[in-house]
Amino acid sequence: MKACLRALCMFGLVLPAVASADDLNGANTAWILTSTALVLFMTLPGLSLFYGGLVRTKNVLSILMQCFAIACMASIVWLVLGYSLAFGEGNLVIGDLSNAFFKVMSKDSLSGDIPEPLFAMFQMTFVIITPALIVGAFAERMKFSAVMIFSFFWILLVYAPVCHWVWGGGWLAEKGLLDFAGGTVVHITAGVAALVVALMIGNRKGFPDTAMPPHNMTMTVTGAGMLWVGWFGFNAGSALAANGDAAMAMLVTHISAAAGSLAWMTMEWSKFGKPSVLGIVTGMVAGLGTITPASGFVGPMGALVIGLTAGVVCFYATQLIKRKLKIDDSLDVFPVHGVGGILGTLAAGIFCSTELGVFSGYGFGGENETIGQQFGVQVLGVLATAAYTAFVTFILVKITGLLTSGIRVEHDEETQGLDLVLHEETGYKY
Repeated sequence: MKACLRALCMFGLVLPAVASADDLNGANTAWILTSTALVLFMTLPGLSLFYGGLVRTKNVLSILMQCFAIACMASIVWLVLGYSLAFGEGNLVIGDLSNAFFKVMSKDSLSGDIPEPLFAMFQMTFVIITPALIVGAFAERMKFSAVMIFSFFWILLVYAPVCHWVWGGGWLAEKGLLDFAGGTVVHITAGVAALVVALMIGNRKGFPDTAMPPHNMTMTVTGAGMLWVGWFGFNAGSALAANGDAAMAMLVTHISAAAGSLAWMTMEWSKFGKPSVLGIVTGMVAGLGTITPASGFVGPMGALVIGLTAGVVCFYATQLIKRKLKIDDSLDVFPVHGVGGILGTLAAGIFCSTELGVFSGYGFGGENETIGQQFGVQVLGVLATAAYTAFVTFILVKITGLLTSGIRVEHDEETQGLDLVLHEETGYKY
């Protein structure tokens, strides 16, 4: 029971209340202010540059535009309805509208011992990056209007409910699901949605027979470095305090990223004869995504195992999706984020246990008494999140197609490139 209360407080699931300035913790506030900026830095410019370098020259601006526009739109949706639906009292499935437009929030409102406006802003950066991740699945072929409409409804109907289930006092929180920083809420939802959209929109013209290499690996590596640094705010900031939990989360995040990079590089080197820059940075993202749900519950050795496993499993998942099944998840959103989120959520139920000695981290063993019980809850969380996301995403793609007369650009427009067709601009003049 103590572990459960600790987890609830960690995520600010106790309803915010107005309190005196004497209750505010300055150190914690300063750290979450910093973490908030770091997580926003992950999307703008980190993910934008990472994705931008991976597409072809004729589509670079379209991918940057989508990431930027989603960041703006998601912020307003979070203000108007999203935050209240995710963290309002509501019921076990969805929050209420008591804090729509942040109407009961003031500068003196506290969430735990940090200002509630800061907590809302920190959570806003998570809702910004999640739909932006999905962009990689339909890159180079979806109408911009369809991207915006789909993302708008997806935030309200997928992200907000799942966030409430896990972090807002919902039914998965009551069952004791361990998801420190977004294995289910961010990575599984984004990954599963990406797979559904990729299947429904169809492959890019020429895929898989025509080579479609990244147009600018320098841009991609720059974005990858920004993602790595920003991820410290993502995971360590989720402790919502400047304490040992945050420090350990930062350490294990870094270890998993490094291990994932080396594991992916080694697999690629062994299979294809040469290590690639694209491979090592993709392995980094796999390591980061996989450690995310477990980052507050495991120690360095657990992180090493998780990172190495992520590099290997996500590498083979990419080969399966692209080469075997020939599904054009353009920038590998499902095999990296979806598979990584599933793997990390399950791993959190194993390596958090004090029964595993050196792999147990630093003493938090989860709410459930045994590894089997906790692992069962983790499996339930994965299945429920994936099934709900897939169903609602399917419906939303259908509705978006009706509203935009088809979500995909015409084939000749795809050949010309989305930069010119949709935005009347080009990324490069020469």
